[in-house]
Amino acid sequence: MLRLTDLRLPLDHGEAALTAAILRRLDIDAAALTGCTIARRGYDARKRGAIMLIYALDIDTPREAELLKRFADDAHVQPTPDTSYHFVAKAPPRIEHRPLVIGFGPCGLFAGLILAQMGFRPIILDRGKAVRERTKDTWDLWRKRELHPESNVQFGEGGAGTFSDGKLHSQIRDPQHHGRKVLTEFVKAGAPEEILYVSKPHIGTFRLVSMVENMRATIEALGGEIRFSQRVDDLLIDTDAAGERHIRGVTLASGEQLRADHVVLALGHSARDTFEMLHARGVYLEAKPFSIGFRIEHPQSVIDRARFGPQAGHPMLGAADYKLVHHGKGNQGRRGRSVYSFCMCPGGTVVAATPEPGRVVTNGMSQYSRNERNANAAVVVGIEPSDFAAYDDSGSPLAGIALQRALESHAYVLGGENYNAPAQRVGDFLAGRPSRDCGEVLPSYQPGVTFGSLDSALPDYAIAAIREALPAFERQLRGYAMPDAILTGVETRTSSPVRIQRDDSLQSLNTRGLYPAGEGAGYAGGILSAAVDGIKVAEAVALSIAGN
Repeated sequence: MLRLTDLRLPLDHGEAALTAAILRRLDIDAAALTGCTIARRGYDARKRGAIMLIYALDIDTPREAELLKRFADDAHVQPTPDTSYHFVAKAPPRIEHRPLVIGFGPCGLFAGLILAQMGFRPIILDRGKAVRERTKDTWDLWRKRELHPESNVQFGEGGAGTFSDGKLHSQIRDPQHHGRKVLTEFVKAGAPEEILYVSKPHIGTFRLVSMVENMRATIEALGGEIRFSQRVDDLLIDTDAAGERHIRGVTLASGEQLRADHVVLALGHSARDTFEMLHARGVYLEAKPFSIGFRIEHPQSVIDRARFGPQAGHPMLGAADYKLVHHGKGNQGRRGRSVYSFCMCPGGTVVAATPEPGRVVTNGMSQYSRNERNANAAVVVGIEPSDFAAYDDSGSPLAGIALQRALESHAYVLGGENYNAPAQRVGDFLAGRPSRDCGEVLPSYQPGVTFGSLDSALPDYAIAAIREALPAFERQLRGYAMPDAILTGVETRTSSPVRIQRDDSLQSLNTRGLYPAGEGAGYAGGILSAAVDGIKVAEAVALSIAGN
């Protein structure tokens, strides 16, 4: 097969137009086109009212060799790449100690799945509950203000990505096409086949629930084991005569010990007590940058019109998204803070995402349909480890957690100490006055919001940076700084505040057999990149056990 890329057609083109465009582009007749599969479909919306669809197509033709020779200098006519997944090892007949995977979010899910598919029968531990029980517990916070600290948006089967937009695109380098393996497994588990070719695939929470259950069943059918409500409270570590540390297993909260020489840490970014345990046990960690800010909500129709103009609402386009960035001017010759949109959820809702009592954390969520009235996204400011000292000046790699907790606890107070989130209209925020109520835009956050001033919800430098960025975003996307848009605080879990450093073998720098992975370890950001990292770590574990 050959791959034809960058084939552009009008948004409303008919089916015959695609075939005609292929024949014209390759200069062949209809008899020479024996098959065509869409490899990717995106759109170019830079010219509102003249939006173009952009295709990458895999072409079956008996003239493949001739065409590849004729178009040898054309980057848009190339052999179709092999994106199929190839297992790196096969489990030996006898494994003395089965590998452990800690965490069952996207990273742990795919680490466990790949190990199971290679015959290694992993044991997967998750501190939370199975996904349907977890969903009920999560709704308890949203509807009844009742928090379950071990079963919520952050903890439980499927990880934080289960209660999100289910976005499946990433900007990671992926030369081995691991992302294709992720998407293929999701389709097997019940995702729509379109995720294999649309440029910005997403699934949505309701579909993710059943998909995660189906993938769990696959792992179990292959000999893997998943244990819920099993929090890991300690590591078993030996030190050899040369002073090198080796993992030998884990201790659970129940006191049970599990023996293992290969342990995957797929914690997610909110397992703060586990980070503290790892630090206490001497596992090498370091503080890393992350971002803090607010959620912003607009009517989805405003975003659609700003992005798509008169073609807003076209079924091929769906609900519009956006990606914005503003680099602050700074002062005294210093570069200003960067502010950017993050985790944009078209036609979605803002949700309560705290796993800890007495704190408020926001996140965004959409269903597959993306048909709620509001669009929401995080508007966040990048911060560095040097910013953490105001909250913990000990030099600890966990200082970023102190910053997060301080902001989340203060947001709880600003919201009324009942899990309401503090909120403010954009017009009032820019004018520096408190809000008394909402206007045209109704906040979607559950269990509710408390209007007032957000000036104290973030450090002064973050408030100033967001105030500077919102008018700049208005210039990029008309309507963004509309006075009635809603800001809801606080967004603090954009990524992990720590990195658990690993070497080229993907093992901890100072604890052999321990494999930090995914978002919590600082190596991913989002469902797809976390799942890809889970695959890479599973391969490293498999090669180690198999002796390769």
